[in-house]
Amino acid sequence: MLVLSRKTDESIMIGGNIEIIVLGVEGETVKLGIRAPKDIEIFRKELYMNIQASNRDAVSSLLDLNDVVRLLKR
Repeated sequence: MLVLSRKTDESIMIGGNIEIIVLGVEGETVKLGIRAPKDIEIFRKELYMNIQASNRDAVSSLLDLNDVVRLLKR
């Protein structure tokens, strides 16, 4: 893990086309701005983890449905 210190209005670059800017610090909360191409999806980690879990559940359901279809074809 890379650990960097930045002050308000300072930024870091990721891959030449993603910029993370420190907009401000309020107590223990850091406000970040992200400039990235529109085709780059950006999620808070907790939301991303929920999406991944939903995708796994959907695939599992699809596999179960495929088993039912195979049984019906017999």
